[in-house]
Amino acid sequence: MIRRILEDKLIQGLKSMPVVVLLGPRQVGKTTLAIDLTKLDLGKPLHYLDLELDSDLAKLDDAESYLRRFENQLMVIDEIQRRPALFKILRGLVDVRKRAGERTCQFLLLGSASKDLLQQSSETLAGRIRYLELSPFSVMELYQNDPSGFNYEKLWFRGGFPDSYLAETDSDSWDWRYDFITTYVERDIPLFGAQVSATRMKRFWSMLAHYHGQQAVLSEIAKSLEVSHTTIRTYLDILQDFFMVRQLQPWSGNTRKRLVKSPKIYIRDTGLLHSLLTIPSFEQLMGHPLVGASWEGFVIENISTLLTPDWVSSYYRSSNQSEIDLVLEGPAREVWAIEIKKSVSPTLSSGFYHACEDIQATRKLVIYSGSDQFPMKGGIEVIGLVAFLKMIREKN
Repeated sequence: MIRRILEDKLIQGLKSMPVVVLLGPRQVGKTTLAIDLTKLDLGKPLHYLDLELDSDLAKLDDAESYLRRFENQLMVIDEIQRRPALFKILRGLVDVRKRAGERTCQFLLLGSASKDLLQQSSETLAGRIRYLELSPFSVMELYQNDPSGFNYEKLWFRGGFPDSYLAETDSDSWDWRYDFITTYVERDIPLFGAQVSATRMKRFWSMLAHYHGQQAVLSEIAKSLEVSHTTIRTYLDILQDFFMVRQLQPWSGNTRKRLVKSPKIYIRDTGLLHSLLTIPSFEQLMGHPLVGASWEGFVIENISTLLTPDWVSSYYRSSNQSEIDLVLEGPAREVWAIEIKKSVSPTLSSGFYHACEDIQATRKLVIYSGSDQFPMKGGIEVIGLVAFLKMIREKN
């Protein structure tokens, strides 16, 4: 099984918390992972409901009576955001069963990136719930599955959604990603109640891809789409809520320098990014003006999926263009300044050195596309992506 990074956390949650929520975008493999792992010996039978099926949804017309029938069983409820009123009922059932001595997980909930899901469940199930996020395939998952055969280029180009990455050909992968984007804007986003024109959302998503790795000028996009700045901000929030976009916030530590205050925008899955930019082959990616930004986003996403909550990530840019691609602040007062370079012979501008002084970096690194590890002047370490990710895992 490829998805080893999340296995232990999910099993631990199932054995220790009454409710576990597995969140992530559609088609990322939440259902497959949940069903596979819950086939393990958890000491109780499994019952599965998919709330996208009318037949299963109808079973919850009298939800409390129905769910009471499954005491000492693990109830897996897929697409839970379609019935948010369940959370209040689940709280009552959990408390009753807890008093009866039932300590292991009673409900495993699967949700496709809904802010309402998070807000509703946090209000009604505080202290009874654990959240886990399933992202598309990552470098470390695939590397651990096959260290000798792993090649990051395929993952970088196709992205990590299983059906895209595992497709027979690049053409099949391209077709899957095209259909995924179309279905997301025409069916999935409206299904969650977002009242957005499918055509306009697809145009916005494509325009946003051209700002990948930059501060998006939302006012320019709003003008092009003939909508208000507030509407464009809503579109951006929707894509973030559905795990399609990551906003990397600017560093906010103490410095006398004037700092850029807008977040940088990244399309989280580089396969989708390349589709939105109409880059149909790896060779064309290598010659594209955004190849460096694509690689930067790929690296940042893979790092972000490994970080524990006690790490804070940001970027640094001052008004005089001193810049650090990624700043990681760890629990032991560590401040890592990370520059990301696609070149196998990376060079650094003076702005990086100045920025490291501004934030008082305790460690300075360059992550590049090679595999060797070597020093540069100024106490800077050059390291490959896999080696850096191993380092992060050891720190966690």
